[in-house]
Amino acid sequence: MQNVDTTKLAEEIQKQSIWVEAVKEEMGRVVVGQHDLVERLLIGLLTNGHVLLEGVPGLAKTLTVNTLAGALSAQFQRIQFTPDLLPADLIGTLIYNPGKNEFTPKLGPVFSNLVLADEINRAPAKVQSALLEAMQERQVTIGDTTYRLPDPFLVLATQNPIDQEGTYQLPEAQLDRFLFKVVVDYPSMSEERLILDRMATSSPKTKTRAVVDPKTVIASRELVNYVYVDDGVKDYIVRLVRATRFPGEYEPALQPLIRAGASPRGTINLTLAAKASAFLKGRGYVVPQDIKDLVYDVLRHRILLSYEAEAEEITTEQIIATLIDRIPVP
Repeated sequence: MQNVDTTKLAEEIQKQSIWVEAVKEEMGRVVVGQHDLVERLLIGLLTNGHVLLEGVPGLAKTLTVNTLAGALSAQFQRIQFTPDLLPADLIGTLIYNPGKNEFTPKLGPVFSNLVLADEINRAPAKVQSALLEAMQERQVTIGDTTYRLPDPFLVLATQNPIDQEGTYQLPEAQLDRFLFKVVVDYPSMSEERLILDRMATSSPKTKTRAVVDPKTVIASRELVNYVYVDDGVKDYIVRLVRATRFPGEYEPALQPLIRAGASPRGTINLTLAAKASAFLKGRGYVVPQDIKDLVYDVLRHRILLSYEAEAEEITTEQIIATLIDRIPVP
């Protein structure tokens, strides 16, 4: 058992998390709805985890990321991924200086706190590999020298699920580096009506003011690490992730539908995300509902479906839902 006073921890969390409501309020001045998306981005900040956003064009994916960057006093770069993008366009390169007769490094746009990789699945494999080192190791190698990336460093990537022409499927190794894969859906009727009122103008208001700095976010991360996770909840997380590898133990019909399940990184990320979610809710401990709320976003990109599942148009969300129903809640 952890020796944690959850009451005192909750009091400290409520003091330290004042900036969260300020960021949400500032983003709400521009972005209509998308509350789950905003929360997932904040969890990414608190856990040092990258976020992949998938949705059809026009659902405010890029706007939401831009708005978050505006609410943070942090460096921000937007990179439009295209088929002709080169690794040097992303991480930088060595430039020859004839006056000094030497090569000097020119650092690329990846050297920022927030990096928006817009339409990431349009970049070729070489660029994906270059981004992989930055995402996992938080460093970049140019020539013979390795450069550390700033802290915090967060990749927020978007991709379009319906336009496959000129796109490159993200490799499984890179998908596994993302904390979340968030599916962005259409707004409700009332939200879309408000979007019309705000945005149906030639000069919509999309500017936000900075309400928090990176040091405050990093300090909050330290507090997230102390959020208590009961042994029963830990066992629940492990059972959920292991069930994606051995689904036949819980539902025999699922066994032929999964080609590969989630790695231990899925277990770690689900736990970290649940702790950050508890922080956002002002709690000093994780409850099973935190796991249920986040498990789809953490696991949907870590489960590889078999050809049989694809032929029957079965989705990873359906498989996760079945496993949640079969695994007892502590």
